[in-house]
Amino acid sequence: MKIVADPNIPYIREAFGPLGEIAFVPGRQMNAVAVRDAELLLVRSVTPVNAALLDGSLVRFVATATIGFDHVDTRYLELRGISFATAAGSNANSVAEYVVAALLELAKRKRFRLRDKALGVVGVGNVGSKVVRYAEALGMRVLQNDPPRQRAEGLTCFVSLDRIVAEADIVTFHVPLTKSGTDATFHMLEPRRGIIINSSRGAVLDNKTLLTAKLDALVLDVWEGEPNLLPGLLEKVDIATPHIAGYSFDGKVNGTRMIYEAACKCSGIVPAWQPQLPPAPVSHMEARVEGMDDEDALRGIIRKVYDITADDAALRANPKQFDKLRADYPVRREFFNTTLTLRDASDSLRRKLGALGFRLL
Repeated sequence: MKIVADPNIPYIREAFGPLGEIAFVPGRQMNAVAVRDAELLLVRSVTPVNAALLDGSLVRFVATATIGFDHVDTRYLELRGISFATAAGSNANSVAEYVVAALLELAKRKRFRLRDKALGVVGVGNVGSKVVRYAEALGMRVLQNDPPRQRAEGLTCFVSLDRIVAEADIVTFHVPLTKSGTDATFHMLEPRRGIIINSSRGAVLDNKTLLTAKLDALVLDVWEGEPNLLPGLLEKVDIATPHIAGYSFDGKVNGTRMIYEAACKCSGIVPAWQPQLPPAPVSHMEARVEGMDDEDALRGIIRKVYDITADDAALRANPKQFDKLRADYPVRREFFNTTLTLRDASDSLRRKLGALGFRLL
């Protein structure tokens, strides 16, 4: 069979090579001509999948190696009888670690302690639930908002968005982008105070209102209209990154594995490929933390594994290279790949590092 794939999906050749002939087409360059003879189509979030792309094609299976799928017309696929798969949850831990890195960096810049702050988590699915767990491990008071889950599960831990806005010092968004229905998330909130972090979808927040919002700090990984940034917005943002929160190597390979297994199931093939990841760039670290506040120690350790300020600097230096920064993103491994030897560490610091996934000696 013929397979058309976005080259930014790792290990495609290793996983899908035995299934057929692979043609790599950059995500923003995929068009009807490029996919006409394909049976399997593998995309990321930059490729709109709809009638304009697929009418008249041989495509019978579409997979997006992302957790979100607002770029896919699922109703059209259903009407055409085209099977569809996502990589839901594949990079949830990557995004949660990004949020932790952002929180610790903001705490340093704005001179506060996370343990003194309340965090509002809007959207408590695969990503949001991990953010809740990590924030609580850091000693933050956490408010959770997820109306669909609240209706379905009736849990008392959920609060209204109004309460999040009123009480949370910091609000982080982890929702899909939806434009209709009771729980539509398109321009869902006009921030007026506090600290805002958005690593979900750019249009969840009206980016024009962010230009004039009186915020204490703003972190954006996703941008309305990306790869083109709203003029003037980059200068307003405290930490700015090019939609890479979920770009840990572990998360991306997870996504490949999930769509590969879905494609095998659709084709009646027994999955044979198992990813073999190389050692992490920082597989072991010794850290002297005697006399340090837990948050300062955490920040120093995490920066050596994932330096969010480097991603910020890269985007500011090359805002017109948004897509290239994503395509050429350096290997970033999740915290669980790093083993720590700690000298003079407090029990509380050890607990926090363990909760974040680090291996401790």
